[in-house]
Amino acid sequence: MLYNYLKIALRNLKRKRAYTLINIVGLALGFACAILIFSFVKYHLSFDTFHSKKDRIYRIVTEDHMEKVFYYPGTPPPVGKAFRNDYTFSEKVSRVYIMQPRLISLPFSAENHKFLEDQGVAFAEPGFFDIMDFPLIKGDKKNLLTEPNTALVTERIAKKYFGDANPIGKIIRIENKQDFRITGILADLPQNTDRRQEIYVPFSNLKEYNSWAAGDDGWDGVSSNFQCFVLLKPGISPSLVNKVFPAFSRKYYDGDYELEWQYRLQPLSDIHFNPDFEGKMSRRNLWALSLIGIFLIITAAVNFINLATAQALNRAREVGIRKALGGQRGQLFWQFIIETTIINVIAMLLAFVLIRLTLPFLSVLLDIPVDNHFFRDSYLLLFLPLLLVLVIFLSGAYPGLVMAGFQPVRALKGQLSQKHVGGFSLRRGLVIIQFVISQLLIIGTLIIVYQMHYVNQINMGFQKDAIIMVRVPSNAKSKISTLRSELSRLPAVEKFSFCNQPPPGYGGGREMVYDTRRRRENYDVVLKWGDEQYLSTFGLQLLAGRNLYPSDTTREYLVNETLVKKLGVRNEDVIGKNAKLDDVNGTIVGLIKDFHNESLHNSIAPLAIASRTRSYEFCAVKINTVGLQATISALQKVWAQVYPDNVFQSEFLDERIAQFYKQDQRIQQIIQTFTAVAIFIACLGLYGLVSFMAARKTKEVGVRKVLGASIHSILWLFGKEFIRLLLIAFVIAAPLSWYIMNKWLESFAYRISPGIEIFILAIFITLSITGLTVGYTSVKAALMNPVKSLRSE
Repeated sequence: MLYNYLKIALRNLKRKRAYTLINIVGLALGFACAILIFSFVKYHLSFDTFHSKKDRIYRIVTEDHMEKVFYYPGTPPPVGKAFRNDYTFSEKVSRVYIMQPRLISLPFSAENHKFLEDQGVAFAEPGFFDIMDFPLIKGDKKNLLTEPNTALVTERIAKKYFGDANPIGKIIRIENKQDFRITGILADLPQNTDRRQEIYVPFSNLKEYNSWAAGDDGWDGVSSNFQCFVLLKPGISPSLVNKVFPAFSRKYYDGDYELEWQYRLQPLSDIHFNPDFEGKMSRRNLWALSLIGIFLIITAAVNFINLATAQALNRAREVGIRKALGGQRGQLFWQFIIETTIINVIAMLLAFVLIRLTLPFLSVLLDIPVDNHFFRDSYLLLFLPLLLVLVIFLSGAYPGLVMAGFQPVRALKGQLSQKHVGGFSLRRGLVIIQFVISQLLIIGTLIIVYQMHYVNQINMGFQKDAIIMVRVPSNAKSKISTLRSELSRLPAVEKFSFCNQPPPGYGGGREMVYDTRRRRENYDVVLKWGDEQYLSTFGLQLLAGRNLYPSDTTREYLVNETLVKKLGVRNEDVIGKNAKLDDVNGTIVGLIKDFHNESLHNSIAPLAIASRTRSYEFCAVKINTVGLQATISALQKVWAQVYPDNVFQSEFLDERIAQFYKQDQRIQQIIQTFTAVAIFIACLGLYGLVSFMAARKTKEVGVRKVLGASIHSILWLFGKEFIRLLLIAFVIAAPLSWYIMNKWLESFAYRISPGIEIFILAIFITLSITGLTVGYTSVKAALMNPVKSLRSE
């Protein structure tokens, strides 16, 4: 019986090549996109799930409750030690400080090799590797990070530094300061972890590099690079621990501070996804992409149902004969399901081919490790048959039931009509669903494109073009003075400034006491360190007062408009007043125009700029871009003269700004790609449906032309139905997409307001695509010789 089903199914599919091809291509594209989206979502959901104790691993995070709540993935340095000493909730507590990026040299190698590690170096307490499962390949696990001046490195780093030689006992030097002996080799890091550091050294060595982070007194400062991980004892719930944190704050803070500094546990499973605590991927984006994957499968299935029901009447006599010869309804149903299965299996195989052919493009688009072992994923191998069975029955069940339900007498007499196969009402509904999905994706894509264009074109309040940020390894006065002198001699260098951060970059929040006020302000002030050339180099606008005078220490402040507004004073009144930021007093000498100090996801913060040579980390160099490579080479040469023991590191300022929107840009590219695929699948279905309509209306078109109908009226005969359905779909899709995309736009403090022009453009795009799809077949039918049309039936 099965052989008979297969034989008949293949015969039918071969006879209707166009119908078969349209369905296979549409389903293949749907499958390919669904598989890719599944892999993308599964990859991100797998982050840090490989740790054996993952359900008991938490990170202590900080909430700074001031004028508004600020969230930090880190803690003040003493928090972890105090928590470990005060409470018995945990098996292990480990503090980790990330110093990045850092220079690593091999002092005893012949060439004294130097490497700049972008992911930095991790200073970790010994319990870290009892909490996290990063396997140790060589070394003694009991003594990890217990002995000062020892180091753990991954296999990749060991091979990079020492080739095939045994790395145990080898010496590496960090920041030209301290030597560390390698005592252990870790397995290479898996792709799905947010812990990307490949060099670990003892926490006890941190005092040589950052006395604040290594100390026990910094309760009023927090850094995202300083984090604390906790392994709770079995049976201890995080809610129980969170209840003690208010008392913890009361113990270590006085007055308003005990309400301001609050802590809680963040599950390991939440770290990758929580944007409040610098998560890399929003769950909302994963849900959106999952929904797009479902839309694509629905669109392909709708195509199949539409074409299958449209073709059903052509098979009425076949069904009637089979029933007259004793065929059962169930047998006819399963025969059609076999046909559907063949189409879907071929489509699935074609989807594999498409994915393999586009692997390089997909790896860049999705930013996930898509390689030749892509189909060895056990979760994917479970997902594929489930997806295949779902689509087979989603697309094949209804047409199969319809045809199996034909009455044999009516079928043999040719008395069946469209109403017996669901009629145009069913196909109208399915076409509307396709149009709704297409317009949801088109409107969503347009809003994302408009917002990202707004982000890229908005005046940030500073100059970003042709500025190179060059890292300064040492901010000793003599080094800064020498570099300043050498840069002044380069003709292509227009301006330069020493600073700790450019305008777009977090400078750290500081408490502020203004003038004679006794209480500190209830908000933090972002403090940026920059010399007297900072304003001119970045094109910042001075509104009142004067610029900073040259100074190696902090004596004066420049403040922005937002800070003045929050102080509640007039612009001119702020000049000459004293300001104390943390413990540093200075006089406000100038008011600068607001500029965006972070991405447009965040509001402009109250901000101050002051000079302090020992805090400078960068030299911002504004250059003439004529002869760019020669200029950069000259910069490298000058820099190497001043810092011969270091590695030159630089980036253009606009590249740094682009990093703010990396995730947004990637999501935009992914959605644009899948939207194009969804539209193409829908167009395939429309083309097939219109082709079928044209074939059934051949005689009608011939009669109309003989009676004098124009080509335009013939085109309208085919197009009016789809235009009506498109408008109905737009009425449904427009408010739905407006609601969804406004939720997405809420993540931006500065955003567009979706206007009617976006929706007009969306309907125009959909009409144009539909017109081209429907028009091609309609024009062919309208131009057909009426004599041939009338003879065709």
